[in-house]
Amino acid sequence: MIGRDLHSTLSYQRAISPQTQTNSDAPLVGQWIDMADQLGLEFVIATGQLTDTNVTFAVTMDESDDQATITAVAAFDMLPVPNNNVATSALAQAAFTFATDDSVQRIGYVGTKRYVRLTITPTGNDAGAAPLAVVAVGLPRIRGNATAT
Repeated sequence: MIGRDLHSTLSYQRAISPQTQTNSDAPLVGQWIDMADQLGLEFVIATGQLTDTNVTFAVTMDESDDQATITAVAAFDMLPVPNNNVATSALAQAAFTFATDDSVQRIGYVGTKRYVRLTITPTGNDAGAAPLAVVAVGLPRIRGNATAT
């Protein structure tokens, strides 16, 4: 097998800091990811042990050119898990529940806006903790950038 250099072709940014959220259904709103120097984006959601036995987590994505005018990302600008053989939306595939301890969910973005962010909203997070870590993986521009800097 011939090795490939994946290390130099990806960049990583924090989207939502790892945290434990107990007794709260408050949304976990991610930071804006600047796409000016990125050709692609993948949000990776890693769950730990989800101790609340009825919690569910919805996933949404927003986009903006200025971080002030914010719109929901259109379905055709989201990438579901490839070859999942499931006729569900990318957002539905990225969602998770108490039954998905220690799992990884992912969702891609192929839109044209400068800024993108992810939000994870729990429902039924009554008594248990929900550790989450979210990472944005980008494909950086090799030569030049969109901002001409």
